[in-house]
Amino acid sequence: MTLAIFDLDETLIAGDSASLWLEFLVRHKLAPAAILEQERALMSAYYQGRMDMDAYMALTLSPIRHWQPADLAPLVEEFIEQDIAPIVYPEAQDRLAWHRRLGHELLIISATGEHLVRPIAHSLGVNHALGIRLECCDGIYNGRTRGVYSYQEGKITRLQEWLAERQFSPELTYGYSDSLNDLPLLEYVDRPCVINGGDHLTRLAAERGWASLHWRL
Repeated sequence: MTLAIFDLDETLIAGDSASLWLEFLVRHKLAPAAILEQERALMSAYYQGRMDMDAYMALTLSPIRHWQPADLAPLVEEFIEQDIAPIVYPEAQDRLAWHRRLGHELLIISATGEHLVRPIAHSLGVNHALGIRLECCDGIYNGRTRGVYSYQEGKITRLQEWLAERQFSPELTYGYSDSLNDLPLLEYVDRPCVINGGDHLTRLAAERGWASLHWRL
């Protein structure tokens, strides 16, 4: 089998789904407006590769504490329709379609919570998705996470677990990401491709002979 692995935020879509989700919740008065400034401060560290993921997840999951997954799902679908669908890169859709035509398996791995990653992947026609796992207690989100974060080297750990569970052994792997945080993933795959990379990652791609693409809305 051939496996094509995609990052989500700023790779398949022109934005960050977790940030947009918080804005959506604030618009619907389901989260306080102050959470946006707090989230932006934490995200500035993400772009420098030093995100405090524990603090970030605690903050961004706080609005959905005490929600049942089934009750949250329609709200997520509305969010995808309003905020995500309009910012999917056309070139991303084309690349997904290219892999499908070749019979490749598609997988999205993101450092965003699985409550967003899985339905967004489904909306893109991608059957397999890994996001940060959310903990439920008595069928209700409790604002905590479980297991290894699908972030930086953690994406490789989650990917290897996923492959082992399904007894998949790819003969060829593609990897797509915009972020220096995904350097471990890009180094892991056979055919890495940088999407809209920053100066450092784009320079690194050139040095290593990796593909580098520029996608626009």
